Amino acid sequence: MSLLPYGLARPFLFGLDAEAAHELTMHALTAAQGTPLAWAYCNARVDDAIELAGLTFPNRVGLAAGLDKNARAIDALGGMGFGFVEVGTVTPLAQPGNPKPRMFRLPKANALINRLGFNNDGLDAFIANVQKAKFRSLAGKGKHPMLLGLNIGKNAATPIENATSDYLIGLRGVYPHADYVTVNISSPNTKNLRALQSDEALDALLGAIAAERKVLKKKHGKSVPIFIKIAPDLDAAQIEVIAASLLHHKMDGVVATNTTLSREAVKGLPHAEEAGGLSGAPVLQASNQVIRQLRKALGKDFPIIGVGGVMSAADAISKIEAGADVVQIYTGLIYKGPDLVKEAALALQRHGKQ
Repeated sequence: MSLLPYGLARPFLFGLDAEAAHELTMHALTAAQGTPLAWAYCNARVDDAIELAGLTFPNRVGLAAGLDKNARAIDALGGMGFGFVEVGTVTPLAQPGNPKPRMFRLPKANALINRLGFNNDGLDAFIANVQKAKFRSLAGKGKHPMLLGLNIGKNAATPIENATSDYLIGLRGVYPHADYVTVNISSPNTKNLRALQSDEALDALLGAIAAERKVLKKKHGKSVPIFIKIAPDLDAAQIEVIAASLLHHKMDGVVATNTTLSREAVKGLPHAEEAGGLSGAPVLQASNQVIRQLRKALGKDFPIIGVGGVMSAADAISKIEAGADVVQIYTGLIYKGPDLVKEAALALQRHGKQ
């Protein structure tokens, strides 16, 4: 358990604007990593290794992309006990994102709405931050080193018909530094981005990524798994198309799912009608349904990272039972704090032994 109970910090943080609290927290984590102050949030990592996509995940609980867009606090986040940490989404060029305010809490629903819009400092700054992280040199603290996922997207100013170019720039940039790469085609906050999940657009994008992967594998002498992150707002036919494309282009895995545009579960709550993606508890069932359909379509061995609505150990187990191999947390960390990481990892360890 972390030295400083999150329950003491949460009232202060929740008294601030949601994005201001986020920035304050990220600044504090960045400043504290590698110092004695890190004990305030550190947890002993649960060892529950699983082989997936040619990688050894130290345990089944990871951090979802979006919390650390600029890869500033990799070591701090790893210290919370995650088996894997995914940072980004990064775009080739720096961009400010959408106008503020653009992040809203819905505490009664254990949820967030954000329309940040891939705000980040750009690929060069992102890679420089990744290279500063020391987690690989600290691998001796556990049986297996924490894994790092790097999440790439397209710039808002890039026309959707040129999106592939942005993804290839991102892939070339992050490939040497990543344990796995996630291609984000499912944020609702970049205009037309989700159109890339459609049949022809997805086929073209994945074909280009697969071809570039061969070039990069030869150039760098290593194979880096590539995952595709999809939305929860998909019907059965759309999921079948995506699954077929993933298999056809031999992608290494899928991240299911991103935030939702649905507001059914939060109707009437303050901020419920704000534009953007809804995350947290209301996404759990929709995300799990997509995972179930993907597992059926992809077969038993295709790697699935389950994300969306993990607010408790029981929620993490529900993702595995739906068909995910490992899970990710984001909004749950904001509402429940770092102890959720260890609770979920222990629960999944016990679940795996049953």
